[in-house]
Amino acid sequence: MNLYKTNYKNLKEDPVKTTPQNVKEANEGLFYSRMNLPEAAKHCGMSQKEMRLTFFEYLKYNPITYQA
Repeated sequence: MNLYKTNYKNLKEDPVKTTPQNVKEANEGLFYSRMNLPEAAKHCGMSQKEMRLTFFEYLKYNPITYQA
């Protein structure tokens, strides 16, 4: 459970603040398969379990965008 982004200039990880914008980007990245779960969780500073629960809420309240 790593809540930091890696800064490769000095190999130090900076903490990521969870904001609504970051969470929206991560949920859309998961929905459109541009991110995997660990990447999305790291992007918005959450644990993988928190990200998974947030994504299930996203799926519950957002309509599908494809034809079956």
